[in-house]
Amino acid sequence: MKSFTCQPEAVIFDLDGTLIDTADEFIRVVQLMRSQRGLPPLPNEQVRKSVSNGSGALVTLALGSEPETADHEQLRLEFLEHYERILGTSALPYQGMHELVQQLHDAGIPWGVATNKFRRYAEPLMAAMNFQPPTNSLVTPCDVTHAKPHPESILLSCHNVGARPEHSLYIGDHKRDIEAGNAAGCFTIAASYGYIEDGDDPAQWEADALASSSEELAGMIMRMI
Repeated sequence: MKSFTCQPEAVIFDLDGTLIDTADEFIRVVQLMRSQRGLPPLPNEQVRKSVSNGSGALVTLALGSEPETADHEQLRLEFLEHYERILGTSALPYQGMHELVQQLHDAGIPWGVATNKFRRYAEPLMAAMNFQPPTNSLVTPCDVTHAKPHPESILLSCHNVGARPEHSLYIGDHKRDIEAGNAAGCFTIAASYGYIEDGDDPAQWEADALASSSEELAGMIMRMI
C-alpha cells in the first residue's frame, strides 16, 4: 500500500456502501417483491453483498430475471418505484462520516460524491442524511457520458471543487470504483467494509490503501489533513 504524503486537495466518495449504508432499504424491496410473488425471503446478507451491482442485478437476484429477458426492464422499474418510496427512511451514514465531513470542512478541504446512482435517487438520499456542511459536488450518471469504471465522474468531481486529481482521494467499495479512481490519477482507498461479494477481494483491486471499517477510513483521512 502507498502512502499519501501531502494534505489532499479534495476527498471524493462513492455513495452506497462507502459513505452511506443503504443496504437495508434494498433488502426490504427484494423481500417485498419476492413476497408478492409467493417466494420465500432470501438471506439478508446475500442481498447486502449485491447492493453495489445496482437495481438490475438485484432484480436478477430477487426473481431470477436476467437482463436479456423480456420482463427484466419492467421488473427493474417496479423495483425502483418501491425503492423510491422508502428511500432515506432507514439508510444511515457509516460511523464517523458526519464527523469526518466536518473535519474536512474545518481544514478547508472540499468533499464530493461520485456515484453510479442516478440523481433522482442520489440527491434526496444525500439531503436526508443531512451532512453538514453539504457536499461541494454530487456527480451522477446524469452528469457524464461514461459511468464508472470510466474516470469521467471523478475527474468532473475534482473539477467541480477546484482540485487536482493527483492531489485528491477517491474512496469506493467496488473494483470499478478503484479502477475509475486510479484512471483519474487519484489516491484510491478501497472500502472493504462495504458491499463485497463472496469471492471478491478488495486487496486485489490495486487500491493505494485499504480501510476495513468506516472508522479506520476516517482515521486514515484525518491523519492526512
